[in-house]
Amino acid sequence: MSDTTTSTVRRIVGPTILLSDGSYFDFDTPAFGPNLAEIIAHALSNLCRFTGHGRRFYSVAEHSVHVSRIVPPRWAFTALMHDAAEAFVGDIAKPLKVMLPDFAVIEDRVERALFERLGLPLPMPPEIKAADRAMLAVEQHAVMGNADQWHHTHGEAPAPVTIHFWTPEEARAHFLARYEELHDA
Repeated sequence: MSDTTTSTVRRIVGPTILLSDGSYFDFDTPAFGPNLAEIIAHALSNLCRFTGHGRRFYSVAEHSVHVSRIVPPRWAFTALMHDAAEAFVGDIAKPLKVMLPDFAVIEDRVERALFERLGLPLPMPPEIKAADRAMLAVEQHAVMGNADQWHHTHGEAPAPVTIHFWTPEEARAHFLARYEELHDA
């Protein structure tokens, strides 16, 4: 083969994943490049909540935008990014996540690195956890069509939110718009 027809192939070793921008992410040493908002928006807009078992496609990006709108304004950016680590580790159902303590260690490592890069507080403020539970109460009915008493929603008042079931493209656009609105606010 001539030099003009051969391509360079890199050998990637270690616990890495290829990201939507063509870069690699290393779970052992999480670091984030310049396209962080786009990478997160792309992944979360394509990632379905409830491991895909909702009545319709409902993305983590849409969920995050809604959570950012129901918290006090000072926590809106943190709320938008509260599930950003899922752009790298995926959205694991809570009951399964509890059974995977090693996963929790990895997720925590990614979240800490991400929040440090974005200048966000850890642990997560209680206002965000409360808003997340209030969203879950809405989603339980609107997305899952379920009225059972889930442990995490028992006694929780649903958030005053309408679920839109945005397409991945719409969710990405809404997430990035909200990111721009809040990032330097």
